[in-house]
Amino acid sequence: MDKDVRKEVTKLQELTYELKVEDAMTREVVTVTPQTTMAEFREILRTHRISGTPVLEDGRLAGIVSIEDLIKALANGEIGVAVGEKMTHSVKTLYTDEPLVHVVGQFARFGFGRFPVVNRHRELVGIITQGDIVRALLRELEIDYQEEEIHRYRASHIFEDIVADETALVFGYHVAGKDFSAAGEASSSLKTTLSRLGIAPPVIRRVAVATYEAEINIVIYTDGGEIVAEVQPDQIRIEAIDGGPGIPDIEQAMQPGFSTAPEWVREMGFGAGMGLNNIQACADVMKLDSNVGVGTHLDIIIYLDERGRA
Repeated sequence: MDKDVRKEVTKLQELTYELKVEDAMTREVVTVTPQTTMAEFREILRTHRISGTPVLEDGRLAGIVSIEDLIKALANGEIGVAVGEKMTHSVKTLYTDEPLVHVVGQFARFGFGRFPVVNRHRELVGIITQGDIVRALLRELEIDYQEEEIHRYRASHIFEDIVADETALVFGYHVAGKDFSAAGEASSSLKTTLSRLGIAPPVIRRVAVATYEAEINIVIYTDGGEIVAEVQPDQIRIEAIDGGPGIPDIEQAMQPGFSTAPEWVREMGFGAGMGLNNIQACADVMKLDSNVGVGTHLDIIIYLDERGRA
């Protein structure tokens, strides 16, 4: 790809990968029971200035009821009926440790106004709306802006002070397969390292997103692998290497939305089938080699120029 064709990942996009549901959700959740009447529910919405609540029965999530349900009840003269008759019984929930990038996709997919949030024990711990996401992103934008200003004058042109024919800094990270609790740690560590080297934020965002997607693929599909980042004066090269099952059809795997992730992985909020596409969107050069039964080698290059270093 031509170096002059610059790709960008916005700060907001980066934050959706970095932040988790628990960073944005509302923890103090107003709830009702199936026996609560729609009239009582209307008063709860008015008092708390909310537009919907989870419905709990014997402490367990039984459904969710919204202002839309109330409007329909009013239109049908059913204001005195129980919430249990009007609530949505099949509830889509989110986990506390899901990245916000997955949540944004869920809001777009289902068109819901809110999602109950549960921990990995399926216990209700919060609720999240699109407004919660916007507020969390705005908070982080302000914090990150202040931190970038603080670090703006740190020594950043590290290669200019080194005398050598060839220079590179190499950073390696082990990625454990199927360990979703640690998923994202390698990309987060690399992001921190590049920031301390003085690499400009727009480049770091592209590296962080590409590395995160590569890391998640290793976690989902293999028993483990390595991510190696090599920082050179003119580029950052990222290699993701694993000894997993390999990709039978790379062309098919590159199709948006195509995924072979099992249902239990999708239930955890991963495996949406956009990983390789997101990597390609961030990379200046992307090369993917894979052999069934042997493993996969992903090579990503992101160029640096005067805009690529602080």
